[in-house]
Amino acid sequence: MDGFNMHHNAGPNVSAAAQSGSQITAPVLTNNTITGHVNIIHNTPSSTLFRPPSETTQTSATSSVILKYKERICSEYQCVTEYNSLPGEHVLLSERYTQPLILQRHRGRKEREQEIRSSGESFKKVLSARSSDDSVHLNSLFDPNGHGIRPSAVILQGNSGNGKSFTVQKIMMDWASGDLYKERFDVVFHLKCKEINRICGIKSLAEILSCSCSLTSDQISQVLQHSPEKMLFIIDGFDELRLTQDINDMSPHTDLLQKAPAEVILCDLLRGRILPESFLLVTSRSTATYTLSKLLKGPQRFSEIMGFSEKGVEEYFQKFFQNEEHFRTAYTLVKENETLITACSIPVVCWIICTTIKERLKTAADVTSGLETTTSIYVDFVCTLLKHHCQGSSQSKTLLRSLGQLAERGMLEQQVLLDEKSVYETVSDPAGNPFLCKFLFKRRIHQETMFSFMHLSFQEFFTALYYVLLGKKRFQRKFTPLLPIDKYSSHGICLPRFSAVVQFAFGLLNKDVRRTLEEHGLVVHSKTQTYLKEWILEMGQNIHTHKSLFYFHCLYELNENDFVQQVMETCEIIDAYGVVISRTDCQALLYCCKYIEKLNLTECILSSEIFLMILPVFHEKKVSLNILVSSDSDHDLDELINALTREQTQRSQRIDVRFIFTKLENCELHLSINEELFSICIETSKSSWSLTLTFQCQELINIKWDKLIQIILQEDSDELRKVLCSFSELKKMKMKLDCLSEMWTHWSLQIIQNCSSLTELKVDAGLLQEEGIQILQRSRTRPACSVTFQGFTCNKSQKCTRYWDRDLGCNKMVKIHLSSSGFSMK
Repeated sequence: MDGFNMHHNAGPNVSAAAQSGSQITAPVLTNNTITGHVNIIHNTPSSTLFRPPSETTQTSATSSVILKYKERICSEYQCVTEYNSLPGEHVLLSERYTQPLILQRHRGRKEREQEIRSSGESFKKVLSARSSDDSVHLNSLFDPNGHGIRPSAVILQGNSGNGKSFTVQKIMMDWASGDLYKERFDVVFHLKCKEINRICGIKSLAEILSCSCSLTSDQISQVLQHSPEKMLFIIDGFDELRLTQDINDMSPHTDLLQKAPAEVILCDLLRGRILPESFLLVTSRSTATYTLSKLLKGPQRFSEIMGFSEKGVEEYFQKFFQNEEHFRTAYTLVKENETLITACSIPVVCWIICTTIKERLKTAADVTSGLETTTSIYVDFVCTLLKHHCQGSSQSKTLLRSLGQLAERGMLEQQVLLDEKSVYETVSDPAGNPFLCKFLFKRRIHQETMFSFMHLSFQEFFTALYYVLLGKKRFQRKFTPLLPIDKYSSHGICLPRFSAVVQFAFGLLNKDVRRTLEEHGLVVHSKTQTYLKEWILEMGQNIHTHKSLFYFHCLYELNENDFVQQVMETCEIIDAYGVVISRTDCQALLYCCKYIEKLNLTECILSSEIFLMILPVFHEKKVSLNILVSSDSDHDLDELINALTREQTQRSQRIDVRFIFTKLENCELHLSINEELFSICIETSKSSWSLTLTFQCQELINIKWDKLIQIILQEDSDELRKVLCSFSELKKMKMKLDCLSEMWTHWSLQIIQNCSSLTELKVDAGLLQEEGIQILQRSRTRPACSVTFQGFTCNKSQKCTRYWDRDLGCNKMVKIHLSSSGFSMK
């Protein structure tokens, strides 16, 4: 053993020493009797193997310190101080924290573009795919990979407001409580880079840690010498760390007791120069991840917080409101807006929306009359990041203007991934900008740096903000090309890819939104307001056409009731003929409906969810309906039909609705309702078979329509007969068959005999078989109701057995009546 000396003679002192890089192992002392004072030294500058003479006492003392530290962490970290908390206000972490979607891989350019561009249902599918394939839990961040390699350092990347610091607080709380990393880490330290920036002078690592936790520097020094291989340092917000000198020029520091500027010591900890056996978890925005990866020791693991999945958004709302009724009201309201439900994947947006709705509920306002507009939520989001994620920047106006210019360039060039050169030409400090994301992509043998906004909707918002903050002349020059040339233009709306920009622009005219912007020195010119309002007043004559949804969105975002009423006075009817109506469209449509008398939804296509949203309008307005309602669930059927019938009892005009259920591929329903009678036609695509039933409207509440549909699709004639005969108030029934066979003839007679409420039965058969006609002739049934059988008979000697077997030379139309007087045929 190089450099090893063992003094073993009779003298009272024994010592052993090893040079750096060597070690002393227990077998050296086997079978030796040693007396006197023993001192074993491992000669390494930053020794972590040093054990004081009374090791048992030290371990016990260290454990006691760590235990008290854990208790203090549990006390400090159990509560959350929110952005708008007043002094002393807080909420429990357990009542807020929701596990975000965390991926442990880099996504390619196409994946990034897909995430940024998609919204609503398509965005939900993207997140669902990411969640099922690659998501991980907090407890697996340091697990070995497929090759058995355990990372020493984990990068946890995420955009501003995506919950990085919140996640760190959860890790600290769960570790201290014994619920996370119990066997893996004996001690976990939390260093916030914002606080590191405020530490003056030179400090040792122990002194730096004491600034951010409840332990003294002496206690920390004691803990740092205890099992560093079971120690985790969490460095929160690396992108916020202000380095006073170049990282590469920093002198290395390896001694725990050595002092230096705080950022220098922190960088040496990240590099593994100090406590190399310890583990690191570093959070950062994407703009600083590349710098961090070059600095950080290995082996490294990359992970990224994408925000909330669809399930995560719902869970967050549920935790926030706790009251089930309030949760349902809030979550349903947000789901109706595709832009907002997409933005809710960003945790801070989730918080803003929940806070806004909660305030409405407190003041007993009608929360369902419309959430704060999409624009107002985005403005609140921007102001929150400016205040809490921008290191106190006082240059809000300059920063937002440069972002707007960058966003506009991307919109004009139809790009969501922006090249590095364009970004640096427009934005002075992209790395410090909380609204931009930075990505590294592989391009052949090189890496390519690209930037983006968090989502396309934020790019659209910043473009609109840039436009409305311009002077009148520059605004008109840039904005006018986006709008229709005149009210009679062929397309009738703005360029499709700029429609959201125009809607955001109207939202920025709202007086409450303008007041918020003015607090940050941002003023929307009064002549800009006048120009946009005059334009939509002029275009108001188009608002009754099927192109009107775009205008409704503009008016909804503006959300000034007096002006909206002024615009809507130019038309008597809203005509949405043939439009596919989304949840977001429905919200805007219902808002503008308050100011008109008539609504035409003929040939519109709605989901079952939107259909239920729009139902209350039916008894308030004169509604022309002949709509297609689609649904993914056959369980919606009872709710939809009964809800429609309940609304219709308050009306006198007829409603026609067609339902298509995605899960019932072979079935389609046509409903016709007036104030007294309800008629439903059930058709199957397997054949020309159909069944039309007519009831009194008030009798529908007990009918299980989904069960009836399943029986029809299963072609179970016996079960169908039993169900139909159980309807005590069935008034009329009409059947359409390919062929009136012997079986269907007996079936029809049994219906007549067992359904006493029936006043009319019609059977329209493509082909009347001879056997069926003979059964009717011989029947002794003398119904009180009107019974008619109609179809073709075959004149050929070899009779047709199916409707499609016949040809023009053998058919003859026959109509058979069966009544109290007996059988008759024409």
